[in-house]
Amino acid sequence: MTDLTPPDPAPVLDLISAFRRTQVLFTACELTLFDALGTPKTCSQLAGELNLNADALERLLGACVMLGLLRKVGDTYANTPAADAYLTTASPHRMLGYINYSNAVLWKLWDNLPDAIREGTHRWKQTFGTDGPIFAQLFRTPADQREFLLGMHGYGLMSSPQVVNAVDLGRYKTFVDLGGATGHLATAACQRWPNLNAVVFDLPQVIGLSQEIVNTTPVADRVKVIGGDFFADELPPGDVYALGRILHDWTEEKITKLLAKIHAALPPGGAVLIAEKVLHDDKAGPDWAVTQSLNMLLVTEGKERTLGEYAKLLEAAGFRHVTCHRTPAPLDALMAVK
Repeated sequence: MTDLTPPDPAPVLDLISAFRRTQVLFTACELTLFDALGTPKTCSQLAGELNLNADALERLLGACVMLGLLRKVGDTYANTPAADAYLTTASPHRMLGYINYSNAVLWKLWDNLPDAIREGTHRWKQTFGTDGPIFAQLFRTPADQREFLLGMHGYGLMSSPQVVNAVDLGRYKTFVDLGGATGHLATAACQRWPNLNAVVFDLPQVIGLSQEIVNTTPVADRVKVIGGDFFADELPPGDVYALGRILHDWTEEKITKLLAKIHAALPPGGAVLIAEKVLHDDKAGPDWAVTQSLNMLLVTEGKERTLGEYAKLLEAAGFRHVTCHRTPAPLDALMAVK
């Protein structure tokens, strides 16, 4: 007899509701619930403080408890440790800037994914009516820029220590982090490898925050911050150059030019360190890399790549001995040597 039992619908049902869970997070952050719940409160107290409808708020609070973002004791709600660490403005580990950017910008861009698949191009003009330098859309005000970079800093604090632990930097002296933003990769490298001094190299409008963050670290005396454009300007001298979440933004043509420029600047035996989440050879995993590659389609000119694709780009620029060290963090570590 033919088995008429339908397959388990759980994967489909989970995906149908996934956007609801995401919007709970986005809404709670937009309404500043987690800042307000640094001190435990009842629903009625919170509704009065934030000028929200108490019945509707109770539903949102219940969803946050279900998601592990809040805990409830009696009638009182309070943040979980994860919410305190990542979802409050006072925390140095906060990811609010990236979360709010995901809500205000990425959420809308992803609505146009079908057209991106049809045409193979980013969706800025279709979504927002703007057409110009891609990253100009990220930083509409200095405050937006600061919060976005601090949100990415929260990601960096998870990934950078694992990246610099995965590779051997013991024979190098000067670590130059190109597009280094808040300096989390450079400072993690110096903390892990006492032989290193480092340079954070990023756009002039970014380096004020770079210096501010670097100054809070125990290796501030070993890290310089320099403003510049790695595509247009001369690179600071070093014997290892780092590219953290950089190459996935760009076309192969631009990557080839940048890698050739780095190769020319390196001494013999120098290296390039690439921090990206590397796709499996079948391009069906890891989860983060697969969805991030679609995100790159919507937002940038680039994509996520396999080890073989990175090796091809690196070898075309003159690098050899390409290695990949996978980590459980949002980024893996690739190295190649001149």
